Amino acid sequence: MRRTDLAAGLRRLCLALLAAAALARPAAALTLEEETLFPGTPGGPVLTVLSTTDTAIFQPLVVAFQARRPDITLRYQVAGSQEVFAAVHDGATEADLVISSAMDLQMKLANDGFAAPHHAAETAALPPWARWRDQLFAVAQEPVVLIVDRRALGGLAVPRTRAALTALLRDHPDKFRGRIGTYDPVRSGAGYLFATQDARQSDSFWRLAEVMGALAPRLYASSATMIADLRAGRLALAYNVLGSYAASSLPPAGDVQIIELQDFTHILLRTALIPRTAPTPDLAAAFLDFLLSNTGQQLMAQKAGLPAIDEAALAADQSLRPIRLDPGLLVYLDPLKRRRFLAEWSAALRQP
Repeated sequence: MRRTDLAAGLRRLCLALLAAAALARPAAALTLEEETLFPGTPGGPVLTVLSTTDTAIFQPLVVAFQARRPDITLRYQVAGSQEVFAAVHDGATEADLVISSAMDLQMKLANDGFAAPHHAAETAALPPWARWRDQLFAVAQEPVVLIVDRRALGGLAVPRTRAALTALLRDHPDKFRGRIGTYDPVRSGAGYLFATQDARQSDSFWRLAEVMGALAPRLYASSATMIADLRAGRLALAYNVLGSYAASSLPPAGDVQIIELQDFTHILLRTALIPRTAPTPDLAAAFLDFLLSNTGQQLMAQKAGLPAIDEAALAADQSLRPIRLDPGLLVYLDPLKRRRFLAEWSAALRQP
């Protein structure tokens, strides 16, 4: 054998050994925010759901499902949207069903081959914009809203559009400096989705971002913490908050008002997929079909506070813009586009 052939062979062997070692390394551990076990029949099957939705919100749906299937023990895990994505992508979870508010990250998982196909009457009944290739399914639709503490306005008019909100902040900076909350798209998958969708809808987003950036906004990784700070008086308003969390956390007759902006209001689709690595995909399919059944959708709205999939409601109000499940969600997940977008966002919102 010639020396060059031997060297080439050794290089190939080294590369193969390195690749094998990389595959053998354990995946990064998944950091959970909550983990709750809903016991079924002792010794019965176990269904693991990994979700970005708080346990308290989904508990009524779990209880109702187990009334039908008392044999199933359901393990409900909660993590941030980027943690959920990474866990499925890197093989750091044995979840049977994954539910997330970060539609774009869910779409990437499905598009890249991490989702198993599932077809049933319940999934087929979804509108085309609420399902993708029998792999990704919307289980709830909810508005992304503005919440305002009217006491902080001091008699000023509540803004109903982004232009009005921008003018309010620009004209009264002392009322809002350090008291504006919004998502941090660097830390939050849902926050990144909302910011990119805002930018796609209208150039007014960048003007609003610049005005907010001049007022030292507080940046958050979740709607729940934004709402808590607003209720505690630390914020005057919070922009791009999940409507379900706001509605369930705020008294209907209080001083904090939930506003669906009239120029456009994004409708987030909370989506579910069955990972290809799911240990019990049949149980995942059963729970998913239950969530999409008439009973499941009624409970979703009445008990969980997550609006059910309702195409007629969206058609009746042209300001409601559902974020569709289509490949357009992948545009801003391109690494170069993501870096550029976040750099522009940072320049606008994190002004000195």
